[in-house]
Amino acid sequence: MRTWKHLSFALILAGAFAGAAGAQQTQTADETQPQAGASTSSPVTTVNQAIDRIIAREHDQNATIRRYNPIIETYIQDMKPDPQMGFIPVKDHYFLGQAILSKGVVDQSILEAKGHHKIDQFNPLYHVSNFFTSNYVPAGFLQMIYLDSTSFDRQHYQFDYVGREFLGEVRCLVLDLTPLPKSGNGRFKGRIWVEDQGFTIVRFNGVFTPVAGLNGFNLHFDSWRLNVQPGLWLPAFVFSQESDLKDFLGGHIRFRAQTRLWGYDLKNTGREGEFSELTIDSPSVQDEAKAQQDRSPIEAQREWQHQAEMNVLDRLQRVGLLAPAGEIDKVLETVVNNLQVTNNLDIQPDVHCRVLLTGSLESFSIGHTIVMSRGLLDVLPDEASLATMLAQELAEIIITKPGTDQWGFNDTTNVTTAEALSHFSFRATPAEVTMANAKAIELLKNSPYKDKLGAPALFLKQLQAEEKQLPALVSTHLGNSVDLGSQLTASGPALSPDKLDQIAALPIGARVKLDPWTDSVELLKSKPIALFSAREKMPFELTPFMPFLTRYQKPSPGVSADPAKADVARQEQPTPAQRQ
Repeated sequence: MRTWKHLSFALILAGAFAGAAGAQQTQTADETQPQAGASTSSPVTTVNQAIDRIIAREHDQNATIRRYNPIIETYIQDMKPDPQMGFIPVKDHYFLGQAILSKGVVDQSILEAKGHHKIDQFNPLYHVSNFFTSNYVPAGFLQMIYLDSTSFDRQHYQFDYVGREFLGEVRCLVLDLTPLPKSGNGRFKGRIWVEDQGFTIVRFNGVFTPVAGLNGFNLHFDSWRLNVQPGLWLPAFVFSQESDLKDFLGGHIRFRAQTRLWGYDLKNTGREGEFSELTIDSPSVQDEAKAQQDRSPIEAQREWQHQAEMNVLDRLQRVGLLAPAGEIDKVLETVVNNLQVTNNLDIQPDVHCRVLLTGSLESFSIGHTIVMSRGLLDVLPDEASLATMLAQELAEIIITKPGTDQWGFNDTTNVTTAEALSHFSFRATPAEVTMANAKAIELLKNSPYKDKLGAPALFLKQLQAEEKQLPALVSTHLGNSVDLGSQLTASGPALSPDKLDQIAALPIGARVKLDPWTDSVELLKSKPIALFSAREKMPFELTPFMPFLTRYQKPSPGVSADPAKADVARQEQPTPAQRQ
């Protein structure tokens, strides 16, 4: 059987390595020892050679990953069985922090309840204390980005080659890993997928052993890495789930969890390459600037407020909470423009939109910029529902005119990632929310969406039905919760969970794709899927990650994610009145 595996593997890789293989002599690998120092340029024609390359590459990966301090977000839903809908969420938990990987698996919370969570590879991820209470260990989900940070070698693992498989466009070798007897606690048991060019592990699916310990349990997980730069694969997604794990008291542990990582390149956010792009203004541009060098007091006030607005947006982007300006912003601004044109509004300066990278359902306004969270965009079922959320913030700009004066001094926005959520707040008061809601309904009734408001009414009804079970999802950290009062909700059809053609809200992650290196976001390009049953509707629920893996491709020239440059370009766009 062993010989068959070697021959099969050699045939699989023959096409990729045929030229080099002909000039090399096949070597026999020692299965009991890792081949330290094995050449990374020599051809791979046997399973043992591939395993040696995988082991060496994973040790390099562990060292590389420790150089970064990404933002980590984990959202957990406790589940219970339901006779009609399968499993439904009954409680949720939300963790947002910055990983300090150079110090081990340390997760520094950036939520209001600050703290450090640390774990080593031998501690369970679901902790039971005093045999009466239990809780998830936030840093335990961060541990899932490592397969084995200390002992990934032949002395601790048995490697079994399974075959090959494509994950997206990336061809992978598939192997099963089993901890050897007496190899110690914290060993990984499961399956790995290895891209076949650099032999980097890009996915691993399994559990740390032993599953049960004195203080709790290890949890099953599925961990993914993305190719974010040439030759650089970094952790991006982790899905964890237990369907019926029994605790020490006979209770059931049923949950789903999604962990996302981003902000790997925060030190270069928005400004890399700026000096190389400096140009000399032409005489005509200089003359025009001189002719307009004097500003009236009103112009100075507007410029001060705009500068304050940009200070906040720039800082939120630099700390990894705001996506760079991009294509989704244009989609949102098109909807905002539809609302303005049909209501005969000409708001100056123009209203722009940005995306907050967190998963909670919230939105807010900074000056004339509407910010909507990735989580809220994910679950909105259609354009009318999106317009409804944007109308709420557009109305706030019109009615309450959110002030930005305090942010005009640069030191007021100079905060770290860990300080940002406690430092900034853009929440409207209850009175302001009431006024904005009334104005938003008026805007919607004069808009192209006036005959489609049944969909956002259903969304709000679904949210009201779920918010008691999912308080972490609907709680806000910077801005306002979704709230349009009872007027719109009462106007919609009845909520019917069993109707396949009634989609009130989408699952988490249904709309937006996040690049963990650049923090840029774009809309998913998935095709519509016909539902088999009402169980597949899953409003506000978590699902596994199945990213379409690709190898890194250099961005096209001329594409800039710099918010300041994007703002200048936007100022050149026509106003709503000009578009008419």
